[in-house]
Amino acid sequence: MVTDQQLQAEMARIVRDSIAAHERLLTESLPVLSQVAQALTTALKNGNKLLFFGNGGSAADAQHIAGEFVGRFLLESRPYPAMALTTDTSILTAVGNDWTFDDVFWRQVKALAQPGDVVIGISTSGSSPNVLRGLEAGREIGAVCVGFTGSKNGGGKLPAYSDLCFCAPAEQTPRIQELHILAWHAICELVEAELFRSGT
Repeated sequence: MVTDQQLQAEMARIVRDSIAAHERLLTESLPVLSQVAQALTTALKNGNKLLFFGNGGSAADAQHIAGEFVGRFLLESRPYPAMALTTDTSILTAVGNDWTFDDVFWRQVKALAQPGDVVIGISTSGSSPNVLRGLEAGREIGAVCVGFTGSKNGGGKLPAYSDLCFCAPAEQTPRIQELHILAWHAICELVEAELFRSGT
């Protein structure tokens, strides 16, 4: 039977691994995250919208961050146009059934995105076919394509489909997801503050 002391030691190892990943983000990732914040700020100032999508935990992140923009993050700002393409079960099941699950984001981006919008695909592996197809559709339309992935295998295929790509400096899915949510919270805070200052 595992003892309480052993559990605490394992917990400490996990926390230290997470701290080390956060330190790598601090030293390696700020330039691209700043560029993502600038891209989102510019789009929202210009009256464009943000489209988020991903699978599993990344779908939850897409919904979470869209909610931060439509609701509020820290300030009493106005609502900003952002949506997660992971929430309409009728669209997801119709497209998945009538075509293929690889098309569930592609068709929504084709239907909803316009030039100047920001299309954000989140995939910890960087190789989710439906996320790649969604970004492909965004590029065809003339949207700004942003990818969020991890550093395993160079971020997979996602960087090639993205104008800006944050490869979280971690290889295990839990650490990647932890860095993604930290990065998104930082971006939300920066974007909201700039839009609030500019009266947008």
